[in-house]
Amino acid sequence: MSATLIAQDLSAGHGDRLLFSGLELVVAPGDVVGLVGVNGAGKSTLLRLLAGLDTPEGGTIRLSPASALVGHLPQEPERREGESVRAFLARRTGVSAAQEAMDTAAEALGDGAPGADDEYADALERWLALGGADLDERADEVAADLGLAVDLDQAMTSLSGGQAARAGLASLLLSRYDVFLLDEPTNDLDLDGLDRLERFVTGLRAGTVLVSHDREFLSRTVTRVLELDLAQQEIRQYGGGYAAYLEEREVARRHAREEFEEYADKLEGLQGRAQMQRNWMDQGVRNARRKSNDNDKIGRKLRAESSEKQAAKARQTQRAIERLDVVEEPRKEWELRMEIAAAPRSGAVVATLRGAVAHRGDFTLGPVDLQIDWADRVAITGANGSGKSTLLAALLGRLSLDAGSAALGPGVVVGEVDQARGLFLGDEPLIDAFGAVVPDLAPADIRTLLAKFGLKAAHVTRPAATLSPGERTRAALALLQASGVNLLVLDEPTNHLDLPAIEQLESALANYPGTLLLVTHDRRMLEAVEVNRRIQVESGKVTTL
Repeated sequence: MSATLIAQDLSAGHGDRLLFSGLELVVAPGDVVGLVGVNGAGKSTLLRLLAGLDTPEGGTIRLSPASALVGHLPQEPERREGESVRAFLARRTGVSAAQEAMDTAAEALGDGAPGADDEYADALERWLALGGADLDERADEVAADLGLAVDLDQAMTSLSGGQAARAGLASLLLSRYDVFLLDEPTNDLDLDGLDRLERFVTGLRAGTVLVSHDREFLSRTVTRVLELDLAQQEIRQYGGGYAAYLEEREVARRHAREEFEEYADKLEGLQGRAQMQRNWMDQGVRNARRKSNDNDKIGRKLRAESSEKQAAKARQTQRAIERLDVVEEPRKEWELRMEIAAAPRSGAVVATLRGAVAHRGDFTLGPVDLQIDWADRVAITGANGSGKSTLLAALLGRLSLDAGSAALGPGVVVGEVDQARGLFLGDEPLIDAFGAVVPDLAPADIRTLLAKFGLKAAHVTRPAATLSPGERTRAALALLQASGVNLLVLDEPTNHLDLPAIEQLESALANYPGTLLLVTHDRRMLEAVEVNRRIQVESGKVTTL
């Protein structure tokens, strides 16, 4: 059905910190609203509020019609122990919840409970609307189309990262909601998956609100932008697509700065004039006192008139100051000023694979012959599940080979941001997890460094696993600044990073002098980061382009 989602005067906070207030949003059928803002601005919070999963501190959210189906797909699909792929798809599409409601209503109907027939009819209608009647058949077709070559009855936890990404995309393509709320749907998708997702979103009749840090995806899909500006504590909406938003935002920021500077100049000029007039008045009073005993009545009268004129001018200037419309200075946005600390250069040969073969279940990598030399800047591309992360593990000597050899060159110091941000998934506080990797760094220095990456006092004492995906990524990037590296390995580094941080990372990579291995599906990053070699991985086979 056609549905409209309406949020009025919405406000929300985190602890004692206000995220946003007075938010107004109407999502009509066919709208694709891009929700942007720095990490911590409240984007995921807003999506949860719109989905009815959390309660706002103020304001209202309503659907027209009230029976419309809202689908919220969080940025990290929860893989539950013992849950099959098929059950995962049913849960993400809302079919399993509708099935449970229908079963409960059926029991009540069998017991003769009053109103049970209406409850069952409503539950059945919801189940049918969500596509429950043919979900199994459609799931098999979509999985095959996406190349998800696994038994849908096997456990989700048994899937590789690439397979899990395909399962997450399948759950979206199978969904039949009236309003879609998508939190980072592009994470971990390969180029084919991104293309399918773009076609799905642009083809929806339903209204959509999405969060994404993939700039190309935003440019191709959104019809308008809602910006949560944490620095200015403002909410702005921009018509048109993402490119128009960037242009309008830049113009708006320039005008805001110009308006403030014009106001500040006027205020400074008036305050300077007022001070000068006060000085003249003070000088006049002193002169009057010094000459108060002379008998020149005309002179005394002229001095009195002069003092009154100066006082009138001072009052006039003060009124001009008070009449000025105050223009608040635009708050300086927090910026990640990222640098990658470089260790002394390694030997001429950084890493080699010779006839390397590795098996992971049914998957085989190789045989691979590959040499990475000092200062090589290598982009590694390929579909999900093709073996990119396996290739990195082999190059770094972390993977036991079934044939061939792997070696790191002399003096190689590895710095890595891995796809799972695995260093920060434990129960120990962030400061302890970070300190375990750089034991020579004092706790005070660790706190200072993490603060530069937006991880403040409240973050460093929390269990690392409770951090958001974006916060864990920032912590992983902070490690690169904590100790020098000369082989930098980045596996999907833009996942969960906000747009300003991605741009800072690209800038830092431009100035990094060492060896770089970059795995990314971010099309803008592949254009922005200069590389001298490209390696394609397909079904475990490695080709230098």
